[in-house]
Amino acid sequence: MAKKRKQYDDDDGRVIADMNVDGMPWYTPKKDAAPEGGESPQLSGHETWAMIWGVLKAALLIAGVFALIYFLLILALDLGWAK
Repeated sequence: MAKKRKQYDDDDGRVIADMNVDGMPWYTPKKDAAPEGGESPQLSGHETWAMIWGVLKAALLIAGVFALIYFLLILALDLGWAK
């Protein structure tokens, strides 16, 4: 007697993780696979500098927060041992 497979109501057929991994017995190489992203757009000089300035501002903000926390920690430790 053949064993029946369970039917799951929540299975909608979508792929969550592609299990087609090199080295597995069921691996089949994809043919004619086009790159997903395509070509990246060319940025003008103004756009490039705007992007660099945005990244620099974000990095300086993070560094400033770390410096402030470090300063407050040193201040708190110094005032705590002074008593």
